[in-house]
Amino acid sequence: QVQLVESGGGLVQAGDSLRLSCAASGRTLSALTMGWFRQAPGKEREFVSSIRWNGNTYYADSVKGRFTISRDNAKNTVYLQMYSLKPEDTAVYYCGAARGSSYGVKLYDYDYWGQGTQVTVSS
Repeated sequence: QVQLVESGGGLVQAGDSLRLSCAASGRTLSALTMGWFRQAPGKEREFVSSIRWNGNTYYADSVKGRFTISRDNAKNTVYLQMYSLKPEDTAVYYCGAARGSSYGVKLYDYDYWGQGTQVTVSS
């Protein structure tokens, strides 16, 4: 079992930055693929970014160049640094843990999810 707890969300203005954190317990993350998804009201949960055990990263086109995913295996924590935030980035952001063999870009790759953290970007 893996328990994931997200933090760092909040209300910001367009153009601001935020850093989300996902702290894990129950299992070391170093061999897993970790990812961030988001879900806006009335929409399906969508892929944002993932990072594999070897450090390879993947991003949705909508966030490429603005968001950066990273992991600190010593702290068993994954981060999502978000720059130049836009109102359309407003959503609940979820952290997930997937098997290490996956790229983590699909919802069904994931076995564990956190409770989510709200990000609201005002215009």
